[in-house]
Amino acid sequence: MRDIMGIMKQAQAMQEKMASLQSELDHVEVAGSSGGGAVAVRMTAKGQLKGITLDPSLMNPDEREILEDLIVAAVNDARAKAEATAQEKMAELTKGLPLPPGMKLPF
Repeated sequence: MRDIMGIMKQAQAMQEKMASLQSELDHVEVAGSSGGGAVAVRMTAKGQLKGITLDPSLMNPDEREILEDLIVAAVNDARAKAEATAQEKMAELTKGLPLPPGMKLPF
């Protein structure tokens, strides 16, 4: 019976740490870029877009499609970094738990 109580306490502590981590991820910012830094994007580790910076040389109406593609690439770069950051933080949280390989939290 002691083992079940210990597991319950661990689960409760994990829930508290998970809530804390989710809150922390709202404040962690990552940056993505494309076009050699001509387009830069900032977003939270949870994927909320915070800002876009464009090099003025990209403001040519004839090259609108290029600018659009660079923005998409920069957002995707930032999103990939956000996901990697979130996974890294989650790995720190679950370190030492007997979870099967590939299991993602939260469920």
